[in-house]
Amino acid sequence: MTATGASLGSTAIEGKLRSPARPYGKKRSIMPGFGITFGFTIFYLCLIVLVPLSAVFVRSAGLGPAHFVDVGFSARAMASYRLSFGAAAAAAAVNSVFGLLIAWVLVRYEFPGRRLVSAMVDLPFALPTAVAGIALTAIYAPNGWLGQYLEPLGMKVAYTPLGVVVALVFVGLPFVVRSVEPVLADLGHDVEEAAASLGAGRVDTFTRVILPAIGPALLTGFALAFARGVGEYGSVIFIAGNMPFVSEVSPLLIVTQLEQYDYAGATAIASVMLVASFALLLVINLIQIWSRKRMAA
Repeated sequence: MTATGASLGSTAIEGKLRSPARPYGKKRSIMPGFGITFGFTIFYLCLIVLVPLSAVFVRSAGLGPAHFVDVGFSARAMASYRLSFGAAAAAAAVNSVFGLLIAWVLVRYEFPGRRLVSAMVDLPFALPTAVAGIALTAIYAPNGWLGQYLEPLGMKVAYTPLGVVVALVFVGLPFVVRSVEPVLADLGHDVEEAAASLGAGRVDTFTRVILPAIGPALLTGFALAFARGVGEYGSVIFIAGNMPFVSEVSPLLIVTQLEQYDYAGATAIASVMLVASFALLLVINLIQIWSRKRMAA
C-alpha cells in the first residue's frame, strides 16, 4: 500500500469516528440542545405574553357581545383610539425622518462630542416617562419656556393633541436611531463611491442605493416607535390635558375605567386596542418581509 493510500484510509476512518451515524436526510445542528431551548422559549413566551393577553380576552368576554360593543366602541372610546393611533403614527413618521438624519450624522461623521450626542439619544430609555411628561409640560405650557412664544403665534402645544405627538416623538426617537444605525455602519462608504463613479448624483444615490438598503431597518424602527407610542401613558397624561373627545388617550381611558372599578369595561377597551395594534404590526411586518425579499431578488 502506498503512502497516499494509507493517508486516505486513515482520513476516512477518522471521519467515521468523528461523525456519528444519523438518519438519512436529517441535518445535525451545530448548536446542541435545540429541542430543550425551543421548548423553554415557547413555555416562557406563553407564560409571560400569551397567558396575560388571554386573560384580557377572557375577562372582556364576560360582558356579552352587546355590552362589549357599547363599551369598546363608544363615542368616547373611538375618539381615544383615533388620538392614540393617529398620534403614534404621526410621531413615528416624524421620528423616521429625523431619526434617520441623526443616525446618518452619528455613523458618517466624526466630531467632538459625538459620544455625548449618542448617549443623549438613549436618554428617553433611562428617563422615567412621568419626568419626561412634566419636563415637556413645563416647556410647552402657555407660560413655559417655549410655549410663551408659540401661543401668540397661534401654536398651542400643551393640553392639545399636538402635545401628545410631541411627547410620543420624545419617547420614540431612540427606536428609529438604534434600528438604522448598525445598518448604516455596515453599508460603508464604498457603496456611495461606486454609485458616484457610475454617474449617480447625491439624490439618486440616496433614493436608489442607500434608502432601499436601510428600508427594512427604518421600517422596523417605525414599527417599534409606533408600538411604544400606542401604549404610552406616563409622558402623555401631563401634557395632553386629558379632555374627553379632545386629548384623552386610550391608556388613560382604561385607567379611568379601573378607577371606577369597571374592570370588564377596561378589558373591553384593552381588547380593542390589542387587536388593532396586532393587526397594524402584522401589516408592517408583512411589508418588511416583502421589502427584504425584493432587496434579495
